[in-house]
Amino acid sequence: MRRYSQNEIDELAEILNNDGVISIPTDTVYGVCARINSQKAFDNLVNAKHRPANKSFPVLCLNEEQIKRIAIVNSNAEKLIRAFMPGPITIVLKKKKEAFEYINNAGARSSDELAVRILPLNFIKELIQKVGSPLFLTSANLSGQEVCKTLDEIESVFPNIEGIVEGEVSFGQSSTIVDCTCEEIKIQREGPISKERIMEVLKK
Repeated sequence: MRRYSQNEIDELAEILNNDGVISIPTDTVYGVCARINSQKAFDNLVNAKHRPANKSFPVLCLNEEQIKRIAIVNSNAEKLIRAFMPGPITIVLKKKKEAFEYINNAGARSSDELAVRILPLNFIKELIQKVGSPLFLTSANLSGQEVCKTLDEIESVFPNIEGIVEGEVSFGQSSTIVDCTCEEIKIQREGPISKERIMEVLKK
């Protein structure tokens, strides 16, 4: 398996546009990603993670505008996006019906939810622009297991992905997850951004 530098954007984008899966360093932990506008790419990511197909992946977006193309952004979500993104926060929103229609959580519920992130890493922004769509991004671990902490671990756990991007992670801790699908927000997972900071922003 080849390791790529963060400057090899063209080669990485080609892998993703051909429905491949790659591992990337993020601002929290190592992740694995695939493009959203291809069911084959989604299926390849599901297979790599050994994860149920009815469990959706977080989506990595370039900016707020790109989030609004695929999800319904309410006032609470907008405040959090503008205060903490790009950064170590994941926001759960209602997915727009027309956004990648091949996913409906296998009919498990009538309306779909979508977790979105924006990362403060230039090479990832360039990669999203080059691919031309947001990316599914999930932590670099098999479903239910510990997250990989080194590139060697990633190579061992994901022998069938198409490449690994070299780089360090900043926090070593998964992002804070905030559910904004209802009027009252819910903290699904505490991470680098505390509940106190979130509530302070929402009160403004």
